[in-house]
Amino acid sequence: MLPTYKKTSAKWILLVVVLMAACLMIIFSHRWRVRLTTPDAHALTTLREAYAAVLANYVEKPDSKKIVLKMVDGMLATLDPHSAYLPPEPYHEMEVQMSGAFGGVGIEIGTKDGKLTVIAPIDDTPASRAGIQANDYIWKIDGTSTNGMNTTAAVKRMRGEKGTPVTLTILRGENVKPHVFNLIRDIIKIKSLKPKLLESGYGLIRISQFQERTGSEFKEALKELHAKSGGSLKGLIVDLRYNPGGLINSCVEVVNCFVGDDIKNSAIVSIKGRSAESNRVYNGTLGTKEPRYPIIVLINGGSASASEIVAGALQDHKRAIIMGTQSFGKGSVQSIFPMKGNAALKLTTARYYTPSGRSIQAKGIVPDVEVPNIVPLPPKEKAVPLKEKDLEKSLASDGKQDTPQPKAAVSPHGGAAKDADVQKDYQLKRAFELLQSLNMLKEKGF
Repeated sequence: MLPTYKKTSAKWILLVVVLMAACLMIIFSHRWRVRLTTPDAHALTTLREAYAAVLANYVEKPDSKKIVLKMVDGMLATLDPHSAYLPPEPYHEMEVQMSGAFGGVGIEIGTKDGKLTVIAPIDDTPASRAGIQANDYIWKIDGTSTNGMNTTAAVKRMRGEKGTPVTLTILRGENVKPHVFNLIRDIIKIKSLKPKLLESGYGLIRISQFQERTGSEFKEALKELHAKSGGSLKGLIVDLRYNPGGLINSCVEVVNCFVGDDIKNSAIVSIKGRSAESNRVYNGTLGTKEPRYPIIVLINGGSASASEIVAGALQDHKRAIIMGTQSFGKGSVQSIFPMKGNAALKLTTARYYTPSGRSIQAKGIVPDVEVPNIVPLPPKEKAVPLKEKDLEKSLASDGKQDTPQPKAAVSPHGGAAKDADVQKDYQLKRAFELLQSLNMLKEKGF
């Protein structure tokens, strides 16, 4: 038998436990009642009732999965133009595009006169080595006719694991006899940038999109240009025109090649959202940087997101002259939330700001030197270019007001460069001439 004091102690412990449980029940029941009376709870009840009514009473049996996905689409459509639900295929395609590498045969395709047509084979891929040419009509893929097949379905059929076979039946020109190409898929790596030496000492790097390897590719391109120039560059043009953006880490790596030598002034871009987890500042890292030769960054209305981060950072750090026309103005950050069934939610979670605190959202980057593209355009392309602020439900701008920046007018006349691409491209031509002028002033000690 237990001693009396131990029995009494056990009773008190049991009583305390019972009282604590009762208190917790009261607290939780109160919180539950509060939740049920919130406006959100009423709205969700309405949604459930509407869903149940449709399933039970619609004239034909509805597809419940399709209805739910449309509910999600409708919810996101009330937010901003960049938030969206990504079903498995678009989500996978986005991942492939950002990685810049996939298993396939290496051709860019499009539709011409209603036919699936090769735009261009990618260099050093199974398609280019086999002799597939631009303007080839892809008649069959593995024996299946492409008649009525869209490019997405065709890409899906041609992509696959490295080492697996795929057969393309091609019609070329007026020749009615088809060419059959038995190809073995390989890993296709799409370079996001292309370096070029315009003249000795003057380099050009065109970045089409910021993918996973863009930062490392940019560093390699700089090394290549230095080597071709005898060890040092006199000037560099970074062409970001029609660059829609991409991964923020990659664009930060590009800016990091030029910014970070001053530890007190190393910010590249800051991210600010509603939650504390969304807030972050990306800084340049200490280490060897590019010499301080003149840099010109070309932008236009097709330069958005990550390309605006690069232009804004180099502009704020006075490391480059921004030339061209005002950029698109997409200053928001999208986060990817994976969901069941290999789908994902792309949700706008923050705005980004240049090192000086400027918000680019719905404003864009204003070039230091405004140079229009004077190449004649087809009538349908002469309309005012679409900007982020023109999109339905686009986020409002936020942050410091832009400081008006002087825009230097550039004469349509000037010295001609030898490079053929420069000759054909008015904006590039003006950028090259300015780069030469800046280098001349530097050499003369101005």
